[in-house]
Amino acid sequence: MNLAVKDIRHNIGRFLLTGVGIGMLLMMVMGMLGIYRGLIQDATLLIDRIGADVWVVQYHTRGPFAEVSRVPRNLVDRVAAVPGVLNAREFVYHTIQREKEGRPLRMGVVGVSWPIDKGQWLPLIAGRPITQAHFEMIADQKLGLLIGERLKLGKETYTVVGITRGMVTSGGDGLAAFSIKDAQAIQFDLPSEAVRLERAARRARTSASDIGASQPLVLERASGASAAIPALGPPMLSAVIASLSPGVDPESVKQILSGWRDVSVFSRDDQRNLMLEGAVEMAKRQIGLFTALLTVISAIIMALILYTLTMEKVHSIALLKLIGARNRVILAMILQQALLLGTMGYGLAYVLGQQFFSKFPRRVILLREDLLLLALVVGVISVLSSLLGIWKALRVNPNEALSG
Repeated sequence: MNLAVKDIRHNIGRFLLTGVGIGMLLMMVMGMLGIYRGLIQDATLLIDRIGADVWVVQYHTRGPFAEVSRVPRNLVDRVAAVPGVLNAREFVYHTIQREKEGRPLRMGVVGVSWPIDKGQWLPLIAGRPITQAHFEMIADQKLGLLIGERLKLGKETYTVVGITRGMVTSGGDGLAAFSIKDAQAIQFDLPSEAVRLERAARRARTSASDIGASQPLVLERASGASAAIPALGPPMLSAVIASLSPGVDPESVKQILSGWRDVSVFSRDDQRNLMLEGAVEMAKRQIGLFTALLTVISAIIMALILYTLTMEKVHSIALLKLIGARNRVILAMILQQALLLGTMGYGLAYVLGQQFFSKFPRRVILLREDLLLLALVVGVISVLSSLLGIWKALRVNPNEALSG
């Protein structure tokens, strides 16, 4: 170890710069691994938090998070009547983008089945759950809203009564919870001119039909609100979510519901897998490719630096051989330098990551097993990158010390 340390001191500037470069590359590798873990948590966070055992969605769709799903409100009563179901709740989910103080504000809107569900399952860091049927919202801190702040969405203004931390969509946008009716009002809000044109078009279609000509009441209703028309009905839900009684197997309830021809049914694990297969799978391949590329670049840089250091001390190595130093002493020196370089880079990457990862726009989660695996990979890279320098050292002839 003394020979390795002495040689490092002789080239301390280059060694430190190389260590910093390796550290930056390894920090990026750590960040990639952490972002991947964060994507998994973001994709499944709402599913895990809300605690539903069964999700009932529109027939031939993959659920409210993967694609648009529309189910009628009366489906809640049908699901609640199934044996083993403890309770059934309405659920609405969609994404909107509005402007706040001239800047875009994008959020995932969650409609909770108030008053059964007041959003008490949300991880509040300030404020309280929703306590009234209208005009209250719980917002994630990523949206930049404060307790008591009023936000206009569509025709109505909503007051922030609670703040959460870490509740985001799979795309990284902050979540905001509303009552079901408020969430639907935001989802189906249309400008006044669009509403007027839609009603005029509906009246024109109705008046052109035989039933419109013979029944003035139908024509009058066609000119009014959509909710007043039985054929159109009230706004739809994204899903019905059910909690099961203790000891009930979700698969048995799922089997019963799957016999209905107008819905698709997913267990909690099914929903998690759908999210992971969709939103996360593509990112997994991209992140894996970048991680492998950065790891290879780190190995190449370490190998080139160690080879260069070995080339610069060929005369010293020849002299050591001339005075009787065994090959294993010289090889140990090069290997120790490689391990010290890898250890320095890994330690610097971890320290820098702790400082900067919290400032990333996406969640970065460093798991212990990932850090241990990366440490093992760095150790292997250090050993492999030293092979080029070791190969050169073994080829040094002791007589070169006399020719220098």
